[in-house]
Amino acid sequence: MPTPRLLVIEGNSPATMAEHVAVGGTPASEGYANLLRELLPVAQVDICYPADVSTQLPPGEALEGYDGIAITGSSLHLYNGGAEVTRQIDLVRQALTTGTPVFGSCWGLQIITVAAGGVVRKNPKGREIGFGRGIRLTEAGRKHPMYVGKLDVFNAPTVHLDEVEALPAGATVLSSNAMSQVQAVEFRTPASTAWGVQYHPEYPLKELAAIVRRIGTRLIGEGFFADEADMKEFARDLDALDRDPACKRLSWRHGISQNVLDKKLRVSEVANWVEYQVLPMRVKRGRG
Repeated sequence: MPTPRLLVIEGNSPATMAEHVAVGGTPASEGYANLLRELLPVAQVDICYPADVSTQLPPGEALEGYDGIAITGSSLHLYNGGAEVTRQIDLVRQALTTGTPVFGSCWGLQIITVAAGGVVRKNPKGREIGFGRGIRLTEAGRKHPMYVGKLDVFNAPTVHLDEVEALPAGATVLSSNAMSQVQAVEFRTPASTAWGVQYHPEYPLKELAAIVRRIGTRLIGEGFFADEADMKEFARDLDALDRDPACKRLSWRHGISQNVLDKKLRVSEVANWVEYQVLPMRVKRGRG
Protein backbone atom coordinates (compact mmCIF):
# COMPACT_ATOMS: atom_id res chain seq x y z
CA MET A 1 0.00 0.00 0.00
CA PRO A 2 1.20 3.58 -0.63
CA THR A 3 2.69 5.57 2.25
CA PRO A 4 0.15 7.83 4.01
CA ARG A 5 0.53 11.43 2.85
CA LEU A 6 -0.53 14.41 4.93
CA LEU A 7 -0.41 18.12 4.15
CA VAL A 8 -0.01 20.95 6.66
CA ILE A 9 -1.14 24.41 5.55
CA GLU A 10 0.91 27.11 7.31
CA GLY A 11 -1.34 30.06 8.13
CA ASN A 12 1.33 32.60 9.02
CA SER A 13 3.26 34.98 6.81
CA PRO A 14 7.03 34.54 6.44
CA ALA A 15 7.56 37.63 8.61
CA THR A 16 5.53 36.22 11.50
CA MET A 17 7.27 32.85 11.26
CA ALA A 18 10.65 34.61 11.48
CA GLU A 19 9.52 36.63 14.50
CA HIS A 20 8.30 33.48 16.22
CA VAL A 21 11.58 31.65 15.66
CA ALA A 22 13.48 34.70 16.94
CA VAL A 23 11.77 34.39 20.35
CA GLY A 24 12.48 30.67 20.63
CA GLY A 25 9.42 29.21 18.91
CA THR A 26 8.99 26.62 16.18
CA PRO A 27 7.02 27.55 13.04
CA ALA A 28 3.45 26.39 13.50
CA SER A 29 3.55 24.12 10.46
CA GLU A 30 6.74 22.38 11.60
CA GLY A 31 5.27 21.72 15.04
CA TYR A 32 2.08 20.38 13.49
CA ALA A 33 4.04 18.19 11.06
CA ASN A 34 6.13 16.77 13.91
CA LEU A 35 2.98 15.87 15.87
CA LEU A 36 1.41 14.17 12.84
CA ARG A 37 4.60 12.15 12.34
CA GLU A 38 4.33 11.01 15.97
CA LEU A 39 0.68 10.03 15.56
CA LEU A 40 1.24 8.31 12.20
CA PRO A 41 4.96 7.42 12.08
CA VAL A 42 4.86 5.98 8.57
CA ALA A 43 3.37 9.15 7.08
CA GLN A 44 5.00 11.55 4.67
CA VAL A 45 4.09 15.07 5.81
CA ASP A 46 4.38 18.01 3.42
CA ILE A 47 3.97 21.72 4.20
CA CYS A 48 2.67 24.51 1.98
CA TYR A 49 2.84 28.26 2.63
CA PRO A 50 -0.10 30.09 1.02
CA ALA A 51 0.54 33.28 3.02
CA ASP A 52 3.86 33.52 1.16
CA VAL A 53 2.60 35.00 -2.09
CA SER A 54 5.81 34.02 -3.89
CA THR A 55 5.12 30.27 -3.49
CA GLN A 56 3.17 27.89 -5.69
CA LEU A 57 0.10 26.21 -4.21
CA PRO A 58 -0.88 22.57 -4.80
CA PRO A 59 -3.69 22.15 -7.38
CA GLY A 60 -6.92 20.29 -6.67
CA GLU A 61 -5.70 16.93 -7.92
CA ALA A 62 -2.71 17.20 -5.60
CA LEU A 63 -4.97 17.96 -2.64
CA GLU A 64 -7.06 14.90 -3.42
CA GLY A 65 -3.85 12.86 -3.34
CA TYR A 66 -3.38 13.58 0.36
CA ASP A 67 -4.97 11.44 3.07
CA GLY A 68 -5.48 14.43 5.38
CA ILE A 69 -4.97 18.20 5.46
CA ALA A 70 -4.25 20.11 8.69
CA ILE A 71 -4.36 23.91 8.99
CA THR A 72 -2.34 25.82 11.58
CA GLY A 73 -3.08 28.95 13.53
CA SER A 74 -2.11 32.39 12.23
CA SER A 75 -1.60 35.98 13.32
CA LEU A 76 -3.65 37.13 10.30
CA HIS A 77 -7.28 38.25 10.43
CA LEU A 78 -9.76 37.09 7.81
CA TYR A 79 -11.70 40.37 7.77
CA ASN A 80 -8.53 42.29 6.77
CA GLY A 81 -8.39 40.53 3.41
CA GLY A 82 -5.36 40.81 1.13
CA ALA A 83 -3.51 38.20 -0.89
CA GLU A 84 -2.09 36.47 2.22
CA VAL A 85 -5.67 35.76 3.30
CA THR A 86 -7.52 35.21 0.02
CA ARG A 87 -4.98 32.66 -1.22
CA GLN A 88 -5.66 30.60 1.90
CA ILE A 89 -9.44 30.86 1.58
CA ASP A 90 -9.22 29.73 -2.04
CA LEU A 91 -6.93 26.82 -1.14
CA VAL A 92 -9.17 25.59 1.68
CA ARG A 93 -12.29 26.05 -0.44
CA GLN A 94 -10.65 23.83 -3.04
CA ALA A 95 -9.63 21.29 -0.39
CA LEU A 96 -13.27 21.01 0.72
CA THR A 97 -14.23 19.78 -2.75
CA THR A 98 -11.78 16.85 -2.76
CA GLY A 99 -13.16 14.52 -0.07
CA THR A 100 -9.82 14.67 1.76
CA PRO A 101 -10.37 15.02 5.55
CA VAL A 102 -9.46 18.48 6.90
CA PHE A 103 -8.59 19.56 10.45
CA GLY A 104 -8.10 23.18 11.51
CA SER A 105 -6.79 24.76 14.72
CA CYS A 106 -7.81 28.33 15.61
CA TRP A 107 -7.19 30.18 12.32
CA GLY A 108 -7.77 26.80 10.72
CA LEU A 109 -11.31 26.67 12.16
CA GLN A 110 -11.93 30.25 11.09
CA ILE A 111 -10.71 29.80 7.53
CA ILE A 112 -12.75 26.62 7.06
CA THR A 113 -15.75 28.63 8.28
CA VAL A 114 -15.24 31.38 5.69
CA ALA A 115 -14.31 28.98 2.88
CA ALA A 116 -17.56 27.11 3.52
CA GLY A 117 -19.68 30.29 3.57
CA GLY A 118 -19.65 31.46 7.20
CA VAL A 119 -18.46 34.68 8.88
CA VAL A 120 -15.61 35.46 11.29
CA ARG A 121 -15.35 38.63 13.40
CA LYS A 122 -13.18 40.19 16.09
CA ASN A 123 -14.42 38.77 19.39
CA PRO A 124 -16.32 41.54 21.22
CA LYS A 125 -15.28 39.90 24.52
CA GLY A 126 -11.61 40.41 23.67
CA ARG A 127 -8.69 38.02 23.45
CA GLU A 128 -8.54 34.50 24.84
CA ILE A 129 -4.91 33.84 25.74
CA GLY A 130 -2.95 31.10 27.43
CA PHE A 131 -5.72 28.62 28.19
CA GLY A 132 -9.32 28.32 27.11
CA ARG A 133 -11.10 27.63 30.38
CA GLY A 134 -14.23 25.61 30.91
CA ILE A 135 -14.68 24.40 27.33
CA ARG A 136 -17.84 22.31 27.49
CA LEU A 137 -18.96 19.67 25.00
CA THR A 138 -22.37 20.14 23.43
CA GLU A 139 -24.76 17.21 23.17
CA ALA A 140 -23.41 16.61 19.65
CA GLY A 141 -19.85 16.91 20.94
CA ARG A 142 -20.36 14.25 23.60
CA LYS A 143 -21.28 11.79 20.84
CA HIS A 144 -18.63 12.92 18.36
CA PRO A 145 -15.52 10.84 17.52
CA MET A 146 -13.26 13.90 17.76
CA TYR A 147 -13.90 13.94 21.51
CA VAL A 148 -13.43 10.24 22.29
CA GLY A 149 -11.48 10.11 25.57
CA LYS A 150 -12.03 13.82 26.35
CA LEU A 151 -13.70 15.14 29.49
CA ASP A 152 -17.08 16.84 29.09
CA VAL A 153 -15.47 20.04 30.42
CA PHE A 154 -11.80 20.77 29.84
CA ASN A 155 -9.15 23.46 29.36
CA ALA A 156 -6.90 23.82 26.32
CA PRO A 157 -3.97 25.92 25.07
CA THR A 158 -5.34 28.91 23.20
CA VAL A 159 -4.55 32.31 21.72
CA HIS A 160 -7.09 34.12 19.56
CA LEU A 161 -8.61 37.55 19.09
CA ASP A 162 -11.25 36.50 16.53
CA GLU A 163 -14.17 34.08 16.61
CA VAL A 164 -16.83 32.53 14.42
CA GLU A 165 -19.82 34.86 14.14
CA ALA A 166 -21.98 32.83 11.74
CA LEU A 167 -21.56 29.20 10.74
CA PRO A 168 -22.08 27.93 7.21
CA ALA A 169 -24.76 25.41 6.29
CA GLY A 170 -23.89 21.87 7.32
CA ALA A 171 -21.92 22.92 10.43
CA THR A 172 -22.48 21.51 13.94
CA VAL A 173 -21.05 23.11 17.11
CA LEU A 174 -19.27 20.52 19.26
CA SER A 175 -18.03 22.64 22.18
CA SER A 176 -18.37 26.13 23.67
CA ASN A 177 -17.18 28.25 26.56
CA ALA A 178 -17.82 31.66 28.09
CA MET A 179 -15.44 33.41 25.69
CA SER A 180 -16.69 31.86 22.44
CA GLN A 181 -19.87 29.97 21.72
CA VAL A 182 -18.01 28.24 18.89
CA GLN A 183 -15.01 26.33 20.27
CA ALA A 184 -15.25 23.31 17.96
CA VAL A 185 -17.20 22.47 14.82
CA GLU A 186 -17.82 19.65 12.40
CA PHE A 187 -18.31 20.96 8.85
CA ARG A 188 -20.03 18.88 6.19
CA THR A 189 -19.83 19.98 2.57
CA PRO A 190 -21.19 18.03 -0.41
CA ALA A 191 -17.75 16.41 -0.85
CA SER A 192 -15.83 16.64 2.43
CA THR A 193 -15.93 16.52 6.21
CA ALA A 194 -13.78 18.93 8.20
CA TRP A 195 -13.21 19.26 11.93
CA GLY A 196 -12.07 22.51 13.53
CA VAL A 197 -11.24 23.76 17.02
CA GLN A 198 -10.78 27.34 18.19
CA TYR A 199 -7.98 26.29 20.53
CA HIS A 200 -4.61 24.58 19.93
CA PRO A 201 -4.42 20.89 20.93
CA GLU A 202 -1.17 20.71 18.96
CA TYR A 203 0.66 23.33 21.07
CA PRO A 204 3.10 22.33 23.79
CA LEU A 205 3.46 24.93 26.55
CA LYS A 206 6.77 26.15 25.14
CA GLU A 207 4.96 27.37 22.02
CA LEU A 208 2.52 29.37 24.15
CA ALA A 209 5.54 30.85 25.93
CA ALA A 210 7.04 31.91 22.60
CA ILE A 211 3.77 33.52 21.50
CA VAL A 212 3.54 35.42 24.78
CA ARG A 213 7.06 36.76 24.24
CA ARG A 214 6.31 37.63 20.59
CA ILE A 215 3.12 39.60 21.24
CA GLY A 216 3.90 40.62 24.82
CA THR A 217 3.60 44.36 24.22
CA ARG A 218 0.03 43.92 22.99
CA LEU A 219 -0.81 41.67 25.95
CA ILE A 220 0.46 44.29 28.40
CA GLY A 221 -1.66 46.90 26.62
CA GLU A 222 -4.71 44.64 26.86
CA GLY A 223 -4.22 44.25 30.62
CA PHE A 224 -3.08 40.63 30.78
CA PHE A 225 0.27 41.58 32.33
CA ALA A 226 1.34 44.49 34.48
CA ASP A 227 4.61 45.05 32.67
CA GLU A 228 7.36 43.32 30.68
CA ALA A 229 8.80 41.61 33.76
CA ASP A 230 5.39 40.13 34.57
CA MET A 231 4.98 38.87 31.02
CA LYS A 232 8.43 37.33 30.91
CA GLU A 233 7.89 35.57 34.24
CA PHE A 234 4.72 33.94 32.89
CA ALA A 235 6.57 32.80 29.75
CA ARG A 236 9.40 31.37 31.89
CA ASP A 237 6.85 29.45 33.97
CA LEU A 238 5.33 27.95 30.83
CA ASP A 239 8.77 26.92 29.60
CA ALA A 240 9.52 25.34 32.98
CA LEU A 241 6.22 23.42 32.95
CA ASP A 242 6.93 22.25 29.43
CA ARG A 243 10.18 20.71 30.69
CA ASP A 244 8.59 19.35 33.87
CA PRO A 245 4.80 18.88 33.58
CA ALA A 246 4.75 17.32 37.05
CA CYS A 247 5.72 20.62 38.74
CA LYS A 248 2.77 21.09 41.10
CA ARG A 249 3.90 24.58 42.19
CA LEU A 250 3.59 26.04 38.69
CA SER A 251 0.54 24.07 37.55
CA TRP A 252 -1.27 25.14 40.73
CA ARG A 253 -0.15 28.76 40.41
CA HIS A 254 -1.52 29.10 36.90
CA GLY A 255 -4.47 26.70 37.19
CA ILE A 256 -3.20 24.41 34.43
CA SER A 257 -5.11 21.15 34.44
CA GLN A 258 -3.91 17.62 33.78
CA ASN A 259 -5.69 17.44 30.44
CA VAL A 260 -3.28 20.17 29.25
CA LEU A 261 -0.15 18.82 30.94
CA ASP A 262 -0.69 15.23 29.75
CA LYS A 263 0.27 15.26 26.07
CA LYS A 264 -1.88 12.26 25.15
CA LEU A 265 -4.96 13.98 26.58
CA ARG A 266 -4.06 17.38 25.09
CA VAL A 267 -3.59 16.20 21.50
CA SER A 268 -6.49 13.72 21.50
CA GLU A 269 -8.57 15.75 19.02
CA VAL A 270 -5.82 15.49 16.41
CA ALA A 271 -5.17 11.83 17.23
CA ASN A 272 -8.89 11.07 16.87
CA TRP A 273 -8.96 12.87 13.52
CA VAL A 274 -6.20 10.59 12.27
CA GLU A 275 -7.97 7.50 13.62
CA TYR A 276 -11.55 8.29 12.66
CA GLN A 277 -11.11 10.42 9.53
CA VAL A 278 -7.72 9.99 7.88
CA LEU A 279 -7.26 6.23 8.15
CA PRO A 280 -10.85 5.30 7.17
CA MET A 281 -10.65 7.57 4.12
CA ARG A 282 -7.44 5.80 3.09
CA VAL A 283 -9.31 2.51 3.20
CA LYS A 284 -12.27 3.97 1.29
CA ARG A 285 -9.90 5.20 -1.42
CA GLY A 286 -8.15 1.84 -1.60
CA ARG A 287 -4.87 3.16 -0.17
CA GLY A 288 -4.71 1.27 3.08
